[in-house]
Amino acid sequence: MRLPHRPHVDESRQFYARLIVLAVLVGYAVAFILENGSSVSVHFVFATEHVSLIWVILLALAVGLLGGILLAQLERRRRRRSHEPAEPADPV
Repeated sequence: MRLPHRPHVDESRQFYARLIVLAVLVGYAVAFILENGSSVSVHFVFATEHVSLIWVILLALAVGLLGGILLAQLERRRRRRSHEPAEPADPV
């Protein structure tokens, strides 16, 4: 004899699994920040600053994300323009 399917049990398992994964990721992020809290010397083009290593990592992440988004938009625009039909030339 089979028991009837109980969808709320599966949903609660998924909820707790997601909650555990989120807790692990938050714990990892906190440990990452604490481990990379030391001060480093960063040489910019015209200046040198002493900042926490985590800020250098986050700045590099932000610049990389922004560059990736902008490159994706340029690629999308290029593809759209290549699929548009060419406009006929005006006869003179």
